[in-house]
Amino acid sequence: MTGPIFRTFFEGMDMAPQHPTAALLSCELVMEILSWVPAKPLTRLKLVCKSWNSIISHPHFVKLHLHRSPKNAILLFTRTPALTLNETLDEKVKQGLVFSSVESFIQNPPSTLDAQENRHSLHGQDWVSGSCNGLVCVAHILDHPNNDISDIWFRLLNPLTGFISENSPCLRVNVHNAFGFGYDESSDSYKVVTLIRDSSGTVTAQVYRFGGSSWKTINSFPAFPFCVEDNGHFIGGTLNWLGLRNPHGGHYDWDAVTLDMLMIVSFDLKSDTHKQILLPKGIDEIPGEEPTLGVWGNSLYLLHDYKKTHFIAWQMKEFGDENSWTQLLKISFHHLGVERVSPEFIFENGNIFMLMRHRFELVFYDRRDHSVKRFKIFSNNDYVNAFDYVESLVQPC
Repeated sequence: MTGPIFRTFFEGMDMAPQHPTAALLSCELVMEILSWVPAKPLTRLKLVCKSWNSIISHPHFVKLHLHRSPKNAILLFTRTPALTLNETLDEKVKQGLVFSSVESFIQNPPSTLDAQENRHSLHGQDWVSGSCNGLVCVAHILDHPNNDISDIWFRLLNPLTGFISENSPCLRVNVHNAFGFGYDESSDSYKVVTLIRDSSGTVTAQVYRFGGSSWKTINSFPAFPFCVEDNGHFIGGTLNWLGLRNPHGGHYDWDAVTLDMLMIVSFDLKSDTHKQILLPKGIDEIPGEEPTLGVWGNSLYLLHDYKKTHFIAWQMKEFGDENSWTQLLKISFHHLGVERVSPEFIFENGNIFMLMRHRFELVFYDRRDHSVKRFKIFSNNDYVNAFDYVESLVQPC
């Protein structure tokens, strides 16, 4: 990232150098060193002097620092406590954001989720739609009484820097909708996608580019996720959902679902187009429970049960190459010590899998040594969702 771009940048700084070449080399050296410093200390180092503040705040430095920041090291959890007997649905408890290192969470998830440090509160009607490059996309949902219509506004926030974007234009939707959030590198922009299913089963996509003035409608989306809690999974400039082809109505019976109805849809944020990703060839029958799609590192994962007796994990090693689907593991529920599980997340390059059992118990399986760890989490917790997160200085216009 050195060269003409930064030479112009540095020479334009108010440094009054005695020797321009020496000042340029000095600034480039400072930039190189600072680009390896974690994001949190950098927010304080901006106060050292005007030149450091200029370097750290410059968009080119922010991108360089993001590129060099460690990936897959931090988890972002959304925690929504259950309603108490004295609360109603209109008096929602605030959803909380909890940040944790992967290592800390694996060692002791209950204390991590209950810790007061690294915690941020959201409004009761807020819903996290995704995380990308240190930004968190939040949907503010205003339900209309006595009908199934909601108004939604989206905004971006950077919990580290305190940045909050302006709200998107209002989007009016019915109750059957799902979200996704990601980054379009070709236009250096962030986009949120809302999938909306009407009463006839027709699915459309609404796309908004942050900083824009309107939503773009994409008709004839071919599938819809199993539930609204399933955010689109961002990888390789695309958002990916696992859902049912041509869904009918607002509800379905999983026992009536056939394998040809199950599909992965990948939405390209650059072209605003979608395509189907084929399931692994080794899947020859519908799982007993709803499968789960996930992203960790640079890989797409498909997690499901087999005949309600085994847990299976597939990895697409080269995203977009359907021939690269590889079965990572097939482990019996008996070995896990459970009767049924809901796969939730993957950690550490696909080695550790987090499974949810009966909503309030976590089961960790490490495929390196086949070890199993179990943890009780809060009995009063209504919903916990996990996102891959990286601390950054990104503050888009």
